[in-house]
Amino acid sequence: MRQDGRMTIQLIGAGLGRTGTMSLKLALEQLLGGTCHHMMEVFGHPDEIPSWDAAMRGNDVDFPTLLQPYCAIVDYPGAAVWRELAAAFPDAPVLLSTRSTPQVWWDSASATIFPSTQREPDNGDETWLAQREMISALFERSLGGDLTDAEAVMAAYEAHNAAVRAEIAPERLFEYQPGDDWGPICAALGLPEPAEPFPHTNTREEFRSRAGLD
Repeated sequence: MRQDGRMTIQLIGAGLGRTGTMSLKLALEQLLGGTCHHMMEVFGHPDEIPSWDAAMRGNDVDFPTLLQPYCAIVDYPGAAVWRELAAAFPDAPVLLSTRSTPQVWWDSASATIFPSTQREPDNGDETWLAQREMISALFERSLGGDLTDAEAVMAAYEAHNAAVRAEIAPERLFEYQPGDDWGPICAALGLPEPAEPFPHTNTREEFRSRAGLD
């Protein structure tokens, strides 16, 4: 929290979607006592869509103003503009969440977030259409756009992770994989680990059920 009492981003999640980001969101909210930005927040705040769409297309965005209500950010769309966020919040540690292998990540993403973005909106819903355009630009920016090419998408995933590791200073970078629990994020924030269990949520089955993919 800033000296004027307003929130500021205290941790930047650079990991792509389906790397445990929903669990990280809940854990960070418990640790920091605020709301952690995640794609779920965009769904609930469609007024954010134009700003995120602009960011995906390489236009300047005032991230401190856009993210003023939030204490941290993980998942898409932020992970697609991690460089810009790292520059906008230079004091925030960067957390790179990954899966054990690119194949494990692909198996999860191709069964969940990729097909969920292809559904047609009901009655030409303009908010959904705008959101889908933003997400399309997001995938073009971070994964190359063709989500059916498994080898190319996995290569883009690996390139993303390699770029984060190469460009973020070692003392600022922390890594996390699902199952690591409190350790990495508490180390990043300089906080003690809570006694409560780490919140594990948003399994593949839960995502597909919520998104109507089954």
